[in-house]
Parts: sequence; structure tokens; C-alpha cells
Amino acid sequence: MDVVILQADELYRFYRSGEEETRALRGVSLNVEEGEVVAISGPSGSGKSTLLNCVAGLDDPDGGTVRISGTRVSHRSEADKARLRARLVGVVFQSGNLIEHLTVAQNARLAQGLAARPDLAHLSETLDRLGIAKLAHAWPSRLSGGEMARAALAVALACKPVLLVADEPTGELDAGNEASVLGLIKDQACYGVAVVIASHSAAVRRVADRVVHLADGRVA
Repeated sequence: MDVVILQADELYRFYRSGEEETRALRGVSLNVEEGEVVAISGPSGSGKSTLLNCVAGLDDPDGGTVRISGTRVSHRSEADKARLRARLVGVVFQSGNLIEHLTVAQNARLAQGLAARPDLAHLSETLDRLGIAKLAHAWPSRLSGGEMARAALAVALACKPVLLVADEPTGELDAGNEASVLGLIKDQACYGVAVVIASHSAAVRRVADRVVHLADGRVA
């Protein structure tokens, strides 16, 4: 029996500015199974980032619920959401993933500390698997684009998440580095991690098991 890791049901998200209302999500549902890679595609403004923020517990939907491994993460206090996110979700953004005044290893250890899961052996193994063991004590400002993307992935995986959420993780990489990083993300599915990637990239869609296309806040 397939194990559903992410269950997002009928998500709605509205933003208001004065008299204007933007309907970012309009009843979006998404299930992602253990070991599955799902790409979220769609034009700018279609709701991709809003959907990822909701499923990762970074934002609350105005309607609908999000569950990860059977635990509801939506409509909780900020402290509860942060605690659950630290334990269950690894998040990778296009940029701004690392704290500049901490080394790569210190960033990863901070993530483990927030989840109350210190595990230096796992951290060392993760850095080695991602090919950046030699960069453990490097400052983010010293990293190339490809190295930065790998380091961000290492931090996201530091706590052994069941769900990996990535928003345009390869948007600033050349084709060679993009293929390498996507291969590393795809590898996580072999360890049972459910993966959701929002991107405009055709390369992302090619590595995905399934592509969900959004248009105007709905699944097209």
C-alpha cells in the first residue's frame, strides 16, 4: 500500500490590499506519496509559491487543510507550525537558504538543533553524499552557485525530513549544475522522501514522476 506523505485538501488563499482581492489559491488539492517527485508548473502568478508555502507550514491557507504524515500542520499556532516544520519538512528556496555568518556545517547543525535532532554522523554522511564534505567549514559567501544549491539541500536534509519542498531551487544555475542538483534531489526519493518542486524549468518536469500544472490558482 502506497503511503501518502503530503495531503493538501481544497486549499484557498486570498490576499487583500484595500479594495482589491487576489485569489492566489482556489480549491487546490494535492497528495504526494512516499518516494514520489511532483513538479508544480505554471506561469508567474499562478499560485506555485503560495501552494508551497502552505504545504510547508510557512503560510496558512484561508480554507482547507494540510497534513504531513497524518499530522495536521495548518491552522496551528506559529510555534506549533515551526516545531512540526523543523521535524517533518526540508525547505529549499532559490536563494537565501543559508545564514551568512554561519558555515555550511553550522547552518545544518542549527537546523538539527531547531528540530531537537542533533546527529553529526548523519550530517557528515549527507555532506559527503552531496559532494560537499570539503566545504563543511566554508562560509556561504565563498560558495559558487552550484555549491550553494548543494549546501542549501544539505541543510534541508539535515533533520531527515519526510517531505522536501523546493521553490525554484535551480533557477540561478547553469544547465550542468541544474542537472547535478536535480539528480541529488531525485535521489532523495530513493530514501522514501516525498518531493515537491515548483519551477518553470523543463529539466525539473523531466525528472518528476508527475507534473501538476497551476493556472489562476487552480489545478489545470
